[in-house]
This record gives sequence, structure tokens and C-alpha cells, in this order.
Amino acid sequence: MPVRVPLANPGVFVPPPLFFVAGIGAGWLLDKYVVELPIPRIIAVFVSMLGVGVLTIGLFLMAWGLVTFHRAGTAIIPHHSASRLVVSGPYRFTRNPMYTGLTIAYIGVSALLGTAWPLLLLPVVLFIVFRFVIQREERYLEDAFGSEYAEWCRHVRRWF
Repeated sequence: MPVRVPLANPGVFVPPPLFFVAGIGAGWLLDKYVVELPIPRIIAVFVSMLGVGVLTIGLFLMAWGLVTFHRAGTAIIPHHSASRLVVSGPYRFTRNPMYTGLTIAYIGVSALLGTAWPLLLLPVVLFIVFRFVIQREERYLEDAFGSEYAEWCRHVRRWF
């Protein structure tokens, strides 16, 4: 039977925020150079105000997750190994507050851009983040923290 070597890190080498930036950028490019999908002018002012609020909430949640990781003294960058499982702060409510915050901020930026393209691309962005980031991180955390991680997963949802 082969010897199983524990994972050294999640194996995520592309910074996850880049996937969100790429989705917004692709949406903006589609709107500018392919087909415009503007948000109707009647609701544009409301959507812009809502966009600022949603963006602020998303950035706050993301920052709270980053600060909590920093205070715990564990790796924030997903291609480094974690020194501990963080279950305090926003991690009491969601296993992925930084990705949840990025998703909320993405929706806010989409509203501020006044185009529906980024929103149409959001499912693709979330699929890529789930498949190539979250699943790898979860596999690593399960390997690194075993029953402690499994117990936390039973009590805390992936998103909200």
C-alpha cells in the first residue's frame, strides 16, 4: 500500500480575487465591444446607490475575514500552509467570508458599472472559484485538521 503524503498547502496558485476581477473585466469588455446590456435609466440612480452599499458590505466582510486570519497568525495566501483552523470572527457564520465578501462586492461593482454583463458572468466566476479554489482548500483543510475541520463544517455553512 503506498504511503500517503499529507498536503503541504491547498495548491491554489492564482490569487482568488483575480477570478472576480476577470469576471468584471470580461463583463465590461462585452458591454463596451460586443453588445450593451445597460441597466434601465429609470432605476440607474437607485442601482448606483444600492451598488455603493452592497460594495461596502462586501469589502467589510472580506476585510473582516482577512483581519481575523491575520490575528490568528495563519496564512492568508491560499498557496501557503495554514498554521491553524480559524473558526472565530466571520468564520462563525460562513466558511468562506472572503469569497462571500468578494461576491457581494462584485455585485456592487456590477451595479455601479450599470451593465448586466458582469452579473450574467457571476455564475461562471463562482463555478471557477468553487472548483479550482474552494474545493482544493476544503480538501487541504480536511487533510490538515481532520475531525476539527469536519466538526466545524457540520455547524457552519459554506456561504451563509
